[in-house]
Amino acid sequence: MAHLHKKVKQGKTYYYIREMARVQGKPKVVNQIYLGSVERIMEIALGQQKTDLSRIQVQEFGSLFLAHFVDQHIDLAQIVDSVIPPRPREKGPTLGEYFLYAAFNRMIEPRSKLGLPAWYKNLAVHQVRPVDTSALTSQRYWAKWDRVDQDSIQEISKLFFNKINEIEPIDANCFLFDTTNYFHYMDSKTPSELFARGKNKEGKHWLRQIGLALLVARDSQIPIFYREYEGNCHDSKLFNRLLDEIFASLEALGQTNPKLTVVVDKGMNSEPNMQTIDQQQGLEFITTYSPAFAEELIRKDIKFFAPVDTPKNRELAAKDQEDDQMVAWRTTGQYWGGLRTVVVTYNPRTAAKQRYNFEKKLRRLQNGLFEIRSKVRGGRKNWTTKHQVLHYYKELCDSLYIPKDLYDLDFRTSNNKLQLYFRKNHYRINKHIARFGKNIIVTSHHDLSTDDIVKASLDRYQVENAFRQTKAGEFGNFRPMWSRGTRETDSKIRCHIFSCIVALTYLRLLTLWLNRAGIDCTPDSAMQSMRNLSSCLCWHSGKRKPIRMIEEPDPEQAAILAVLGHQVENGVLHAVRP
Repeated sequence: MAHLHKKVKQGKTYYYIREMARVQGKPKVVNQIYLGSVERIMEIALGQQKTDLSRIQVQEFGSLFLAHFVDQHIDLAQIVDSVIPPRPREKGPTLGEYFLYAAFNRMIEPRSKLGLPAWYKNLAVHQVRPVDTSALTSQRYWAKWDRVDQDSIQEISKLFFNKINEIEPIDANCFLFDTTNYFHYMDSKTPSELFARGKNKEGKHWLRQIGLALLVARDSQIPIFYREYEGNCHDSKLFNRLLDEIFASLEALGQTNPKLTVVVDKGMNSEPNMQTIDQQQGLEFITTYSPAFAEELIRKDIKFFAPVDTPKNRELAAKDQEDDQMVAWRTTGQYWGGLRTVVVTYNPRTAAKQRYNFEKKLRRLQNGLFEIRSKVRGGRKNWTTKHQVLHYYKELCDSLYIPKDLYDLDFRTSNNKLQLYFRKNHYRINKHIARFGKNIIVTSHHDLSTDDIVKASLDRYQVENAFRQTKAGEFGNFRPMWSRGTRETDSKIRCHIFSCIVALTYLRLLTLWLNRAGIDCTPDSAMQSMRNLSSCLCWHSGKRKPIRMIEEPDPEQAAILAVLGHQVENGVLHAVRP
């Protein structure tokens, strides 16, 4: 349906005719025609505007320009083609270009391979990086990616990260490692070693899933290593399996500092993992530790804790809110066969939030127990034995993510009927509440200050943010992750994940460059802003060839273009000489 759309740029109002349609359930602009200012529309209506324009086509330009600008520094297509060269009589886009255009799509608006040709037609691809869009079909992708085996994709990724390191040298002595998984609606009969059922981090345990491990440089937040893995592999076993590859990748990137530190999550904790790190010369670890296994640390009196020097604490101090600051206490202990430095932190704000949420869950548990008791007293089917009732109670606790010992259940028999009585276990409840806001950090790096240990552990959010980008972000999302369901599913998924990792890395590079230039933005905000910068293809009466013009950028778009060394003048994009 067509409607009038208003844009305000540099204080001036311009109008467009837009046609909207639902694409995959979401509203999408399928056609846009530029009208101009109110004065120009009035002149046209009164017949006073003389124009020889016969047709205008508006295409998305800014987002693709950003993606291509980053790739001009990397040249992904050349990297791929150097590992798997084009065949002698091969025509059309090369294998490297197929990876590149897949990565561009993931950066801008993730689509299935089936929808790529139609999607690229709405972008000014022939102005930015020309390609025969009709060749970007799912069938051609499937045929091209048939040539890529596991060894090849690992070699390509190694060269890719080496190139990233050349463009943006990694100058860090601390790296952040974490894992996640992605569920998939894949048929159980489809053969795949990567897709398996396991504990899904989004709660969809009944679906097959694939895991992803990611290593990020702490200072720049740039990915420097990744590996896909089987969905039923536990994090601790995976970490031990990948340690040699991680060491090799760090050495390949020239990371030969006397002390390198890897920050991991408690899911990686195991004695074999930590002992392997201990045996590696110059490598240290920082990890979190479950409070459930260290009650003596959790019970330490808060009066022994001292504030930590973090940006958030400094901000709270400036607001005279010292009582809300994170505090820490340092000690040592024997963990995984060695003496480790241990830091226990306490965050009052986090504790308050956890207490509030816990009380809500406790009320829901109590209401659930009243409902269970009512069914037991009524002699309802499947509620007549102690075993059945305990099963439903445990399911209720699992759904609320709370321990099962917060209530004491008492079963009695009266008139041959089961009776249920319950009461709160205040000792267990208070013991559970004592953990709120507290976190335990264990490290082999004894020389680090308490502040540095805490800040390094907190910085693990950078990997978590990258994972959120791949799952919930509009740009850089790994989904949709569809496959044809053949025996080559795993090889195609490896190619898909690599193109997504490229998109994620490009988005991070772009954000890093813009932030350094003083533009405070996220990957989503930068791409969303530039998506609204369009390219207009204008056909004039009596002329055979159309003229391409870039619309006037708004201040935010102009600032981004200026950082990248470009500006728009009279509808033409120019490179600005330094």
